[in-house]
Amino acid sequence: MGVALALSGSASKAHWLRVARETADDLATDAVAREQAGKPPFDEVSRLREAGLLTLLVPAALGGGDGDWPTACAVVREIATADGAIGQLLGCHYFLSWSARFFTDPAAAGLEERSAADGWCWGGGLARQETELTLIRNTQGFVLSGRQSFAAGVLVADRLAVRAVPAGTGEPLAVVVDPALDGVTVDGDTDPFGQRLAAGGSVEFDAVPVAAEDVLGSLAVDEDVLSPRTALLSPVGRLLSVQLRLGMAEGVLAEAREYSRTGHSHWHPDRPVGSPQDPQVLTAYGELTVFTRSASALADQAGEAVAAGLARGEDLTYDEYADISVLVAMAEAAASRAAQESTARALDIIGARSASSRLGFDRFWRNARTHTLYEPVAHRLRDVGDYFLNGAHPPFVLPV
Repeated sequence: MGVALALSGSASKAHWLRVARETADDLATDAVAREQAGKPPFDEVSRLREAGLLTLLVPAALGGGDGDWPTACAVVREIATADGAIGQLLGCHYFLSWSARFFTDPAAAGLEERSAADGWCWGGGLARQETELTLIRNTQGFVLSGRQSFAAGVLVADRLAVRAVPAGTGEPLAVVVDPALDGVTVDGDTDPFGQRLAAGGSVEFDAVPVAAEDVLGSLAVDEDVLSPRTALLSPVGRLLSVQLRLGMAEGVLAEAREYSRTGHSHWHPDRPVGSPQDPQVLTAYGELTVFTRSASALADQAGEAVAAGLARGEDLTYDEYADISVLVAMAEAAASRAAQESTARALDIIGARSASSRLGFDRFWRNARTHTLYEPVAHRLRDVGDYFLNGAHPPFVLPV
């Protein structure tokens, strides 16, 4: 890690992408077996930790990898090509561990330094819940109560970032909680058919003590409270979803291509369907390549816009935030189509052999479909249309 911390700029990004590729190659060697076993991904988190990827976004001065947000996005995409669930787990970790910077820099510095020193993996979620967690003030700070469903990464998390509402105020706040505290109960009850290694579950909080310094800041959508800079938390987080979907699309196409190139095909009376010479196969690969490359280009534009918005800091305006948010929404829609088309149609390209659980091609489809169910693209398309037609600013919506 010492060499990595001395790097900067493009050299630093190249280093972390190389580390991500090596980690993805490692995850790919047993991806099918791990996914079918469906165990909580403690071993996978250890691999990420040993590679230094958990601390990538922490400044070097605080003991981290000194990476920037575009680098983190590229790393998530690389990991997702091998294992979409671990890509989601890492993306949620980056988003939640980095979110403190949007509220208060002193708190962020202290949290990031401790996170880097102890190699914390973060889980939880800041999105609006049907029944919100509640905070009640006492003489020591607060106590947190309630149940959060479908929280990301909670089965393996060392720290949780959650959304809670103080009694009597109605203003949601971002709160950090140690899951080892008395009163915290984690339950892996979601049992999804895909993204099984993303360590999702529910968390019950029973009068859990929360210190005042662990209340990071407001998640209110009122523009009098929410600054454009803080509002960037929404497109920043959703950009990770874009990269995750693209990684899944690229991963299944790479594996299907390798399978096709090795001469595998399924029987047909007139020709070897599924072979590299089959016109239908060539057309299908062509269409899926266009979908994925087009989505990738749009994702690059969205990433550049997010990076520019972050660089603007407190000078960012609401109109600029709206432009960035809509561009990310467009990238989400394109990446969603690329992921769903690629993961489904790859099975048709491979043919009946894709039904073999030994090959594990189905995991790509199940992972992509599960993720797009939790993060539906229809809402983003509505936001794009409302902005295009009426100039309406997209709502502040957090991905997890």
